[in-house]
Amino acid sequence: MKKIKDKSKGFLNEFKAFISKGNALNLAVGVIIGGAFQSIVNSIVNDLISPLLSVFTKGINFSDKFIVLGFTEETFKTAEAAKEAGFATFNYGSFIMAVINFLIMSFVIFLLVKAINKITSIGNKKAEEAPAEPTTKVCPFCKSEISIEAVKCPHCTSDIPEA
Repeated sequence: MKKIKDKSKGFLNEFKAFISKGNALNLAVGVIIGGAFQSIVNSIVNDLISPLLSVFTKGINFSDKFIVLGFTEETFKTAEAAKEAGFATFNYGSFIMAVINFLIMSFVIFLLVKAINKITSIGNKKAEEAPAEPTTKVCPFCKSEISIEAVKCPHCTSDIPEA
């Protein structure tokens, strides 16, 4: 019985360590924000991009494009009507809209990451210090590295001329 308690304590400690790591918390925040962000992207696609595409494609709405699988003489205006009649449908228009959603979301995330990287790089440039002054120089006679303040080379004992 004691072994089971020890194992459960180890498991709980391990779980606690996993949860308290920044990666798990960052992942959770990313998933939540991504879910909320999806509704914004869907609105952009459905309310802005699709109407623009329909202007260029003369009113074609991609989400209404489908093929009825099976033999029938009937024609259906929507995929839902075909499904209610008992036919399977190949909804290629929905796939096209999903690809458009993905491309738009990827592009917006790219822009966000690029903006964040630019902001952080501005902060990093301010934090960077000027390069440190050199602390060594090369002996002109033996080519050994010596202190910048040296007037005599410790390796070859030559007098170092002042620069």
